[in-house]
Amino acid sequence: MFRITSGRRAILGLAVAAAMTVSLSACGEESGDETGSGTPVPSASADTALADKVPAAIKSAGKIIIGTDSTYAPSEFLDADGKTIKGFDVDLFDAVAQKLGLKTEWQSAKFADIIPGVGSGKYNIGVSSFTVNPDRMKQATMVSYFSAGTQWAAKSGATINPDDACGKKVAVQVGTVQVDDITARSKKCTGAGKPKITVDQYQAQSDATNAVLSGKDDAMLADSPVSAYAVQQTNGQAALVGDIYDSAPYGYVLPKDQAEFGGVVEKALESLIADGTYTAILTKWGVQAGAITDPAVNPKAS
Repeated sequence: MFRITSGRRAILGLAVAAAMTVSLSACGEESGDETGSGTPVPSASADTALADKVPAAIKSAGKIIIGTDSTYAPSEFLDADGKTIKGFDVDLFDAVAQKLGLKTEWQSAKFADIIPGVGSGKYNIGVSSFTVNPDRMKQATMVSYFSAGTQWAAKSGATINPDDACGKKVAVQVGTVQVDDITARSKKCTGAGKPKITVDQYQAQSDATNAVLSGKDDAMLADSPVSAYAVQQTNGQAALVGDIYDSAPYGYVLPKDQAEFGGVVEKALESLIADGTYTAILTKWGVQAGAITDPAVNPKAS
C-alpha cells in the first residue's frame, strides 16, 4: 500500500479477525455469486459493447486469471475453509468481470510476485490493494477503483483525539506505515514537553483490535478499510475516530502495454458506480468511506 514502495501499507497484511487466520494453501478458486460469508453479492449484467473490447486471448478463455495476496482482510483473504478467497476486492472485481462477460479465477500469490506475474503473463491482472504510485506505473497499467488512508479507532464511548494523544497507549500492526505515523506523533508530544505516546506493536491486526477492546490500549490506527472492517467485526464494541487522512488510490494492475484494456475496465467500473452495485459491495464490507466516483487509467499519484 502507499508510502511503502515494496508493498501495501501493511507489510504483514494479516487477517483482521482471529477466526480468519487460516492457511494460505489455496489457489485457483473460481468465483460464484456469493462470498464465503453467505451474504449475497449484487450481480452485474454483461455489457456487450465492453465485452467485445476484451483482449482476444482472455475473451476466448472466457475467464480472467487474477493474482492476489489473500492475507489482507477485508480486501482479500481466505474464508474459514482455507481455500475460498473473499473480500471487497474480490466482490468488486467479480462484478467488473461480469460486466465484461467473464468468469474469474483467483490465485493466491506473494504480494511482491504479483506485478512481475502480470508482466510475464502468469496473471491477466493483479487485484491486491495496490496503491497507485509512479514506481508501479513504470511497470504496469493501473486502474484506480478505491481510496484508502489511515484511520483511528477506539472502544465505543472513549474520548481520544488523534491530534492530541500524548500520554495514551496506542496499538498498531508491526511493519505498517502507521508505526512511523504514531512514532512521529509521540516525538511531537515529547518535543512539546508532554508525555510520550506508548506505541504497542502487534504481529496481527486482530491482536491490536483485541488490545483496544480489552482496555490495554486506548486506541489503534490502521489502513482505513482495515480499521473500518475491524470495527464492524466488534459488533458495536469499537468505533472509528476522526477522519481518514493521507489517502491515495488503490489500483488494478494490468500489463504495461494494455492501457486500452485498462480503459475497458475503467468503463466497467463507471457502470457499476452508476447502477449502485459498487456502493452496495463496499457497504456490505463496511468500507464505503473509500468509495470514489472517478476511476481512471494511470491516475496522477505521488
